[in-house]
Amino acid sequence: MADETRTARIIRYNSGLASEASFGFSRAVRAGNWILVAGCTGTDQSGTIAGINQMYTQARLALENVGRALEQLGGSLADVVRTRVYVTDMKQLPAIARAHREAFGAHPPASTLLEIGALARPEALIEIDADAFVAEEPAAAAEPGAGARARAAAPRRSASVKPRPRARAVRAKAPARGKRRPRR
Repeated sequence: MADETRTARIIRYNSGLASEASFGFSRAVRAGNWILVAGCTGTDQSGTIAGINQMYTQARLALENVGRALEQLGGSLADVVRTRVYVTDMKQLPAIARAHREAFGAHPPASTLLEIGALARPEALIEIDADAFVAEEPAAAAEPGAGARARAAAPRRSASVKPRPRARAVRAKAPARGKRRPRR
């Protein structure tokens, strides 16, 4: 469910899992054309970790959860430009890589893979967060009828505000050495 509180062009999505409310975070946030998805684990719809001791199953489900959050804000896995993958066992790299390749196909994002000591839930083996860039404005995202509300919440540029001029690089001249010669 998309959050009805919007600041400028920021839209927050919460999936309804208890961890979001107890820790105080949004599953995903859309700011203009960017969608940032918080770390997703291999949880099912009820919030239960699936595939206990099965890295591939948890990785696949974590990526499905990333995709579900993106869809709620008008994006998809095809829009992902970066993932960060946190794992508890780097020896499971082939299973992790397989799930990542299957999710992104011919359009893999930039990615970072880190082995960590533990995740917030001991049965979780992997957590994945993602950044996505979408071409459409947020007005097309979230829920039916949200477009008009999002447009109404967007700040308007004042007619008196002029865009800043672009900065130019200026090369400094080297100081002259010795005496200056008069110009002819």
